Amino acid sequence: MARSEQDLLSTEIVNRGIESSGPNAGSLTFSVRVRRRLPDFLQSVNLKYVKLGYHYLINHGTYLATIPVLVLVFSAEVGSLSREELWKKLWEDARYDLATVLSFFAVFVFTFSVYFMSRPRSIYLIDFACYRPNDDLKVTKEQFIEIARTSGKFDEASLEFQKRILKSSGIGDETYVPKALMSNENCATMKEGRLEASTVMFGALDELFEKTRIRPKDVGVLVVNCSIFNPTPSLSAMIINHYKMRGNILSYNLGGMGCSAGIIAVDLARDMLQANPNNYAVVVSTEMVGYNWYPGRDRSMLVPNCFFRMGCSAVLLSNRRRDYRRAKYRLEHLVRTHKGADDRSFRSVYQEEDEQGFKGLKVSKDLMEIGGDALKTNITTLGPLVLPFSEQLLFFATLVWRHFFGGDNSKASLSPSSKPYIPDYKLAFEHFCVHAASKIVLDELQKNLELSEKNMETSRMTLHRFGNTSSSSIWYELAYLEAKERVKRGDRIWQIAFGSGFKCNSVVWSCMRRVRKPSRNNPWLDCIDRYPVAL
Repeated sequence: MARSEQDLLSTEIVNRGIESSGPNAGSLTFSVRVRRRLPDFLQSVNLKYVKLGYHYLINHGTYLATIPVLVLVFSAEVGSLSREELWKKLWEDARYDLATVLSFFAVFVFTFSVYFMSRPRSIYLIDFACYRPNDDLKVTKEQFIEIARTSGKFDEASLEFQKRILKSSGIGDETYVPKALMSNENCATMKEGRLEASTVMFGALDELFEKTRIRPKDVGVLVVNCSIFNPTPSLSAMIINHYKMRGNILSYNLGGMGCSAGIIAVDLARDMLQANPNNYAVVVSTEMVGYNWYPGRDRSMLVPNCFFRMGCSAVLLSNRRRDYRRAKYRLEHLVRTHKGADDRSFRSVYQEEDEQGFKGLKVSKDLMEIGGDALKTNITTLGPLVLPFSEQLLFFATLVWRHFFGGDNSKASLSPSSKPYIPDYKLAFEHFCVHAASKIVLDELQKNLELSEKNMETSRMTLHRFGNTSSSSIWYELAYLEAKERVKRGDRIWQIAFGSGFKCNSVVWSCMRRVRKPSRNNPWLDCIDRYPVAL
């Protein structure tokens, strides 16, 4: 095996307890578990993605380079004159006529009008809501296994596998599953799917409209994302029908886009708001757990059963300038990465039937490596947009030096001195909301991005309390930060999510005011004093 391949593997000795039957009955048994790690993507930066990030920066920030130069030249000219000389030039030596004054004024007004009309409108996040199911839907890990056992659909080997996955998953004993799953009914039906969808979506939207005091008829754009469950009429149509929204609403329904679809939905809502001024947009992100329940024995398809739990988020966005004072956050940057052109990436999370004909979501054993490659591309593109100038300068200088003077790339990569300077992303953000996929994924991300336990606390606690709620997990994490009163004016929040396709997406928010601890309508209020917990 090549050295580079060995570096991507990690081993772990697992105590499987005392064997109950067979030739080794009564003996303590162990097994060796081999996993793929995330590649060390911080040491393999691709120059083209860095250039893409700078391309975004230059396209949206040309005025940052021109305005300071003009101000500097004007200041130098004016600063060289005394007060008397400046007065003389303005009023005694100058010769004005009405045509000159009007022409100058017209050019001035035209220039500023073009600037303000062509500048993209700021997108504000007014508020958001996360649905917390009723306590009668709460299950412990032991209850989850018992539900699977009493369903009669799993053999002992499958149950034992799920038990081992749950033990190391990072999920706690207060997550939620649909009632149909608890009653051993067939939950993968359209009826049960619609019931679960209406429960979580309407629950989150009711809270959102209550918090923001916005009428459903005021919403001009609606974007709903749900990967697995896509009925006809659509989920967005269900919401429009339930709340009797206006007839000219721009509604969109995103399906099959995985756990990163929440950020894709924000991107679509942003584009719609840019094209439709003075409007509100609502983004609903969810996933149907019951409809995606897999009753077979393929282990790669049993993994989603163990991690995914009920959840839904609803976000209210606005491009109205009058909402500046009431908004919580402002959208700063959004970067999307799609690796679907690669066959391995495309099939890394794949819905299909197993040998018994049961439909499920198959997770590839190469998922960690594929996810690491997508994440590397995304953060490399994001870097020039968010990193401090000093970090960008060192990073870019070492990258250019290696590109032009590094010689043979294969030889250069062997030398520690030839590796690029790795920027510190902790200098760019105060808070991190990393998609709570699993404990193993969070461990590897923390190691590769060199994040502290404090940086990863929101993601780990969300995984523990609510499980993997798919595309809505990053909003449960932001709700955790608000419940802890950690978000202050000027703070930057990085939400990053990844999902099938394979995709990795990032969005950066800037806090516009200090966010006080909410008195209601926050999913953490009943338990926030118990967190963080030791894992």
